[in-house]
Amino acid sequence: MTNQQPKFSKNPPIANDLPEHARERLTMMQKGGKQSNLFTSDLSVNEFLLVKEAGFEPLGLVVGCSMYHIGFQWAGITQSMEMTVLSQAMYHARELAMSRMEEEAEALGADGIVGVRLSAKHMIWEPNMAEFVAIGTAVKASDRSISYRTIHDKPFTSELSGQDFWTLLRAGYRPLGLVMGNCVYHVAYQSLGQWFRNIGKNVEMTNFTQALYDARELAMERMQVEAAHLQAEGIIGANIHEHQYSWSSHVIEFFALGTAVTPTRTDHHIPTPHLTLSLNDPPPQINTVLTPPISDH
Repeated sequence: MTNQQPKFSKNPPIANDLPEHARERLTMMQKGGKQSNLFTSDLSVNEFLLVKEAGFEPLGLVVGCSMYHIGFQWAGITQSMEMTVLSQAMYHARELAMSRMEEEAEALGADGIVGVRLSAKHMIWEPNMAEFVAIGTAVKASDRSISYRTIHDKPFTSELSGQDFWTLLRAGYRPLGLVMGNCVYHVAYQSLGQWFRNIGKNVEMTNFTQALYDARELAMERMQVEAAHLQAEGIIGANIHEHQYSWSSHVIEFFALGTAVTPTRTDHHIPTPHLTLSLNDPPPQINTVLTPPISDH
C-alpha cells in the first residue's frame, strides 16, 4: 500500500453517462449542509458498525445499470464450443454496470465500495434483452494519509460483507477489486448411437464432462487474468455461478467472481475467534465468529 496522500478534488466531476436523476442526487450529496451528511446503505447494523470500526465512513448507496441486447450465434448440435459472441456480450454488459457504479462512487470521493452485488436477468417481454445491475455501499477511509485505491487510481470494489471486510483489514490485507471471468458454452447433444449404447448403463458421459470442465476453466482463467492486472496476491471468496437464461437448454454460462486482495503488511495477525450462542429459533447453536473488541465509548 502506498503512503502517499490520496488526491481528491473537493467536488469530483460527475460522469455524463449517468442518468439525470443520478447526477442530481450525487450533486446534492456533494454540496454540503444536511444533505451531504445523509447516507444510504444496504449494510446490516452489524456490517455498518464493523465498517466504521475498520476506519471507514459509509457515503451512500451506489448503483450501475445496463440494459443490453444479446446477439445470436449458431452452433451445430453435435459440436461443443464456446459461444464467443454471447460471452463477450455478457461480459461487456456487466463491465458497463460495474463502471457506472464506480463512477457514482468516484463522484462521492469514495475510496472503495463494499458489499457489491452483481445480478443479471433476461426480460420476459424480450428474451434477447437482459438487465445487468451492480449495487454496493461507497465508503471513505478516515485516515487520509493512506490510499486504498487501486493501481489505476480508482475506488476498490469488493463483494465482502462488513464482517469480512473488517476481518480482512485486521489481518493485514486489503481488497483491490472485484474480478470476474465468464464463458458461454454450447454443450453438444448426445448422438443417437451413444444414446442406444448407454441404455440401462451407469457410465460417465465424457463428452459432457469435458465440455463443462472446459467452460469452467475458461471462466476461472479469465478471472485470474483480471486479478493479475490489478497486481493482486490472490483472490478470496471466489464462486462459479451457472446460468442458462433464455438460450437453448444446451447453452450455459459459467460466471466466476471473486475479490482480489493484496497484503498491507508482512505480519498477518488473525484475531482470536470468539464463541457466540444464538438463542433464536431453530434450537441454539454455537458458532465460531470473529468479533471486534468492545470500545469504551
